[in-house]
Amino acid sequence: MDAKPVQWLLMMLTIVGASRSAAPAADPPAVETTMAFHPVQKDIEYDVPDPKTYKTCKVTVVRGEGKVSGWVVFGPAGQTLRRFMDTNGDGVVDQWSYYQSGFEVYRDIDANFNNKVDQSRWLNTGGMRWGIDVNEDGRIDQWKMISAEELSRVAVRALVSQDAATLASVLITKDELKSLGVTGAASAKILDSVSDPAVKLRKAVHGSKLIAAKTKWTRFDASSPSLIPADQVKSAADIVAYENAMVIVENGGTPGLVALGEVVRVGDVWKLTGIPQPLEGNAEIAGGLLMQQELAAATPAAGAATPDNVSPAVQKLIEELGELDKAAPPPTAGRAALTKYGAARADVLTKLRAAAQSDDEQAQWTKYLADSLAAGVQGGTYPEGISRLKELDADLRKTAPASPYLPYVEYRLEAGEYSLALRDADNEGRQKLQDRWVKYLEKFVLDHPRADDAPDAGLQLAIAHEFNGKIDAAREWYEKLVKEYAATQAGERAAGALRRINLVGKPLVLAGAGLQGGPISVDRFRGKTLVVLFWDTRCVPCTEDLPQLKSLYAAHRAQGLEIVGVNLDLTADAVPSYLTQHKVAWPQIFEPGGLESKPARAFGIVSLPTMFIVDPQGKVTNRGASVEDVKALFAEEPKKLAEEPKKN
Repeated sequence: MDAKPVQWLLMMLTIVGASRSAAPAADPPAVETTMAFHPVQKDIEYDVPDPKTYKTCKVTVVRGEGKVSGWVVFGPAGQTLRRFMDTNGDGVVDQWSYYQSGFEVYRDIDANFNNKVDQSRWLNTGGMRWGIDVNEDGRIDQWKMISAEELSRVAVRALVSQDAATLASVLITKDELKSLGVTGAASAKILDSVSDPAVKLRKAVHGSKLIAAKTKWTRFDASSPSLIPADQVKSAADIVAYENAMVIVENGGTPGLVALGEVVRVGDVWKLTGIPQPLEGNAEIAGGLLMQQELAAATPAAGAATPDNVSPAVQKLIEELGELDKAAPPPTAGRAALTKYGAARADVLTKLRAAAQSDDEQAQWTKYLADSLAAGVQGGTYPEGISRLKELDADLRKTAPASPYLPYVEYRLEAGEYSLALRDADNEGRQKLQDRWVKYLEKFVLDHPRADDAPDAGLQLAIAHEFNGKIDAAREWYEKLVKEYAATQAGERAAGALRRINLVGKPLVLAGAGLQGGPISVDRFRGKTLVVLFWDTRCVPCTEDLPQLKSLYAAHRAQGLEIVGVNLDLTADAVPSYLTQHKVAWPQIFEPGGLESKPARAFGIVSLPTMFIVDPQGKVTNRGASVEDVKALFAEEPKKLAEEPKKN
């Protein structure tokens, strides 16, 4: 934060404080001065108005109860942009608030009133982080509150910037382990895993093509959290953890994965038990130290191997797997090299599964083997792996028919066979395969409602029904997902999809950050016929529709036609040049994340383009419109807006 603007505003608040009893309040500062302030932390998305609109903004004096006073900055549309407050009546600002779309999303706090920010909070749509800057140097030293998803953002930022101090703020500590009841050898092993973060951070990104200056966080990715009962770990409370969490990142248009490993809840804070690792080539996530070590077996069976007592044979196989992955061929390598690697990896994982000396170990290697084979089959790098999946499935059915990992393997086998069959099928064959796959998905969810893959299967099923025009069936499955799997990503997508398919006849609620800064809300287009277009720069049909949409926009804008784009690129890097190249003039909402962005999740967007038509009263008349539907609005009455827009 710039020293001069800060001191200027401090002085102005002193004037306000001194004139509380005066008839007129002190003149507020200029908008330009208030806009000179920026959050101490750098990863904040907040409204920044175009300087050209400053003259339509307004700064107002506000006073709260007791000694509270300050300034509020309002934008051109009357939305709150900033709030600067003196909460203890000493005439000095001690809270700086920043807003997006009318909501406070971030606040800097001077809690000890020494004119230096020592706390930072992310609020409302900005998140739930609450960071403490102990030495007031602008860097968060510890977290009072942070979610697992937000932790993943911090971890990626630490990797990209090579900032060991930032990473250390999300690594679990000895005191936190003790509070969870984790002591002794287990605590020592975890603390060793998070020790020397600077050294391990450099090692993690050395030679990485995924982690670079332009790498951006896209999405936190994990299955449902696991719970270790208190009585199993002799703790005062249960332990909640994500075992194999990942982050989806993007570097220059290329997506990739970063393994977070284990993420553990400690009160209102989530912490890592290891150093994040970029997953490149065919690397995999290491197992969680809490979930797979001493804690899962406080009283191990006689002779059972534990992480501190791995047999020499198993250790040798683990080392062999590590060396194999280090020499993994790139996806562009020839068929022979990829097949050889896939087969060798499957051999080692099969041996590890056979050598497992406990049920937990065998379950772990079964899952890794199934995932490795499925990735090779569906990714096309090792299609021969389908036979190994069949062998694994048959073995489980024979030796452990009640195993919770049998549905896990079965699902990957069915998906692999479906993927392979589609490659060689003609149109008629594809339809038959898709019908069979839909039936399987339904049977899988009904037979295994608590399986890890049940939410994903249910979502695929709902989407398939929707694409086939079976809206009632799609709605039924979306509702089931919302009811039974609300806490999963599939459940969240289903909630958005339900909102979308039930839109007709209802007001459209949509607002977001504009590509050029400032908020965009569809409310500002009341009285117009509005087309809302969800698209991205890689969508070929979106580009093909542009000439006709531009022609309609030019021909009928004077009659009240408006268009708002909602861009769903992962990042905004390619969007401005695309809009310039194609001469697109209508406004664009953009929030990073692609199909995982807030606008996309809000409506469960699964295909592009998706187009809504909204009437002048703000109600949706068509939730799956085409360019032809837009044309039809003006076909009969070209000189005015159609009074009865097309219904779905």
